[in-house]
Amino acid sequence: MTDPNAGWTPSHNRWAVAITVTLATFMEVLDTSIANVALPHIAGSLAASQDESTWVLTSYLVSNAVVLPISAWLANRFGRKRFYMCCVALFTVSSALCGLAPTLGILVFFRILQGIGGGGLAPSEQAILADTFPPKMRGMAFAMYGMAVVVAPAIGPTLGGWITDNFSWNWIFYINVPVGLVSLFLTNRLVEDPPYLKVESEKSRGIRVDWTGLGLIAVGIGVLQVALDKGQELDWFSSPIINTSFIVAIVSLVSFVWWEWHHKDPIVDVRLFKRRNFATAMVFTFALGIVLYGTTVLIPQFLQSLLGYSAVSAGEAISGGGLAMMVMMPIAGILIYRVDPRYMMVCGFGMTALSLFHMSTHLTTNIDFGTAAMLRVYQTMGLAFIFIPSNTLAYVGVPRTKNNQVSGMNAFIRNIGGSIGIAVISTFLTRLAQVHQNYMVAHAHPGNPAYDAMMKGVPAKQGYAHIYRLIQIQASNLAYVDIVTIMAVVVSCLIPFVFLMRRGAPPKGDAPAMH
Repeated sequence: MTDPNAGWTPSHNRWAVAITVTLATFMEVLDTSIANVALPHIAGSLAASQDESTWVLTSYLVSNAVVLPISAWLANRFGRKRFYMCCVALFTVSSALCGLAPTLGILVFFRILQGIGGGGLAPSEQAILADTFPPKMRGMAFAMYGMAVVVAPAIGPTLGGWITDNFSWNWIFYINVPVGLVSLFLTNRLVEDPPYLKVESEKSRGIRVDWTGLGLIAVGIGVLQVALDKGQELDWFSSPIINTSFIVAIVSLVSFVWWEWHHKDPIVDVRLFKRRNFATAMVFTFALGIVLYGTTVLIPQFLQSLLGYSAVSAGEAISGGGLAMMVMMPIAGILIYRVDPRYMMVCGFGMTALSLFHMSTHLTTNIDFGTAAMLRVYQTMGLAFIFIPSNTLAYVGVPRTKNNQVSGMNAFIRNIGGSIGIAVISTFLTRLAQVHQNYMVAHAHPGNPAYDAMMKGVPAKQGYAHIYRLIQIQASNLAYVDIVTIMAVVVSCLIPFVFLMRRGAPPKGDAPAMH
């Protein structure tokens, strides 16, 4: 049978296409973190409470998470370029409407639309790059794309804080509009669907929509995301709302997997997990989503809550990690087809684990800005040697027609890992700090030399208050150290599993993708 893609090459410069999709990537990923520091301003401006304002973040994440796993099916059904441009247009228009929103309810509604548009971008962008570049050039192309994925959330809080302080919170949404318009123009001129996609699109038009699968995953992911976001606030499983949410999510997602496994034309091809490389890569993506997103929240929170840094300064302290990734991504892109990808991953996991162990020994209340910034730099340097090889090996043996499926699943797993990581870290911080505080309070009594020295010559009430404050700070500090140490151990344990993956370049015409 003749390969419909045989001899096909893009009509326009490949790197122009890469810059085009990277532009939209940067815009969308930036929006997942830029609004964080503006929540107090949004709440005050729209007469909402701080708790209510968090729906500005949750609504985006929920709608984004629901669209991610089904974006591959949508791209195949409607044509990838057409679907991609619709997503960019929806994201751009809804961004403008977010800035104009007069009430919190309307803002949340437009954020849902924005999340729907953003959720369809990442999988399409990665598949576009995979089809645009030949195997020998894909490493560098995905490295450039990867820089946008990592740098955007790193600078998001800093940029969001600067815009909010110097202009108004509305402009964190308005800045997407010119970028979106440029992206639409360039996509229309430069991006094209390869022949095999046109064939797949024609085939899919006669297939009935799997409404059952679509409904199950929408309910399962939506409810799970809400439960993860509100769990700590509602004290997790002591809340009937959280208990019910998790039961609904588990039942919906298990039913979804069973349904899709037996469905003739599934929305999400869960049978890909039968492939050892793909399944292992998804485990790595999930674990690294926890580490990357978790530390992106952990470090600024430590600097703000214990050391009194402003939101902007805390964001600046972690922005160096993005610069480190910008340096390491091209190196990994060059090495990917010259070195066994599994050995690159061993180095990447080893570097990440060592940097986390190093962080656990230096994360103290005496840390200065430069040291904190370098801890983030060290922690991100090894990630490029994990992401690119892992995603490359995930495509070994996968047919070209499944490119969109693998890209969508990878982005989805990464985001779910990040959501779970942030939720678990927030919970562990509170619980571990309480454990350490109880231990230290038990030793804060007359007769303890340190206690007696602090109380000497100080009025009793003032001394008690000072000691209690010190205990709170030290207990929180130890909780941060515990969490970083746990992450270091988890990353170290992943190293042996690298060799479960089969080495080998994808078959001719297949395309690895980077997330």
